[in-house]
Amino acid sequence: MIRGIRPLLSGSTYTGVLFAFGGALASLPLLPFAVLPALLWGSAPYAVQAGLTLLAWALLIGLVGLTRTTRRVLIVSARRLLRVPLADPAAGRRSAADRLRTPLWLLLHAGLGWSGALLAGLLLLLGLSLPGSWLGGSARLNLFDRSVDLADSWWSWPVGVGCVLLAAVVCALVTGALRWSAPRLLGPSAAERLALAAERELLLAERNRLAQELHDSIGHTLTAATIQAAVAGEVLSADPAAARAAMRSIEESARAALEDLDYVLGVLREEQAGTAPVRTLADLPELLERLRHAGAVVEPVVSGELAQVQGTVSRAAYRILQEGLTNALRHGAGGPIEVGVVASPDALELRVVNRTAVGPVMSAFPTSGHGLPGLAERVRLLHGEFEAGPDGPQHWRLAVRLPVRAAV
Repeated sequence: MIRGIRPLLSGSTYTGVLFAFGGALASLPLLPFAVLPALLWGSAPYAVQAGLTLLAWALLIGLVGLTRTTRRVLIVSARRLLRVPLADPAAGRRSAADRLRTPLWLLLHAGLGWSGALLAGLLLLLGLSLPGSWLGGSARLNLFDRSVDLADSWWSWPVGVGCVLLAAVVCALVTGALRWSAPRLLGPSAAERLALAAERELLLAERNRLAQELHDSIGHTLTAATIQAAVAGEVLSADPAAARAAMRSIEESARAALEDLDYVLGVLREEQAGTAPVRTLADLPELLERLRHAGAVVEPVVSGELAQVQGTVSRAAYRILQEGLTNALRHGAGGPIEVGVVASPDALELRVVNRTAVGPVMSAFPTSGHGLPGLAERVRLLHGEFEAGPDGPQHWRLAVRLPVRAAV
């Protein structure tokens, strides 16, 4: 019982009715144009003229619904007045069936608005006028050639109250019909849901890529800067030139990291970010030089034409080597770090080998962070091969093979 009358007591029911009445009123300016065909055919019977006017009116309402702006306005209005969660329309072209959904909604909107307004208004007027004795007046109703004095009829009061309640029921039915049809006609279709899912997937992939780039860049910079600062502090008195070189390397690393951070924050704020900082294999010598300023001993072995490695593979290779060298500095036990880069026409092979502390080798590189899993995911997306683990009793080896032809 309470659940049955709850819609009659809900304010959202009557805001939905206002939404329906608004759709009916919004169609009124089109009525003079809809009357023109009937006026041109003045000799037609009245029923034909009325039908022609209604048909022309429906066509004009449908034409208004073909615009994308109309659909956006209707979606925003339905969210606020009908309290229906509706997604924003997906960008891109829509099919013919999808474009017809908004005109159908407008026709239903206007039809329910007019029928609800007329029926609810008639019931409300009847409910207020039936008990004529309320205002001390009289009212008569002709039924089947009989005149009934409503003021003297005992049933005028309950029937009047019933008419008012029926008007509220009509309002609830109109709002319910609009709420039921809004997700089906204004909500995304199956094709639009696929498009929205694709947009969300692209956005998530972009954010994941930015997070990985930020992790690689900032993580490497902080690790290298910490070691370089320690080196500069130790040799500040004995070797000022080496200390200045270490401080200069910290400055260069921090500047590069700030560029990456500025770009990522610009994208996350949806601002017009500048050009994304691009690090490729061409920047590998600079990376190795910064590591040397940090006191690391780097032994690079480069073979093949690195210039032939372009695009995604070159950028990914730089980040992979950067992460591998960062792990070697952070978790290694000193000693030389072997860096191997072999470029062939079909593949690019990367290798980073460093010493680990005495004891279980697996504890030297914890896998609970985002570094190695992020590298593995990056390599997987490029259809490459990834390997990271112990290499003998006291060494750790990172090996990656990227197919060159598969990259775009």
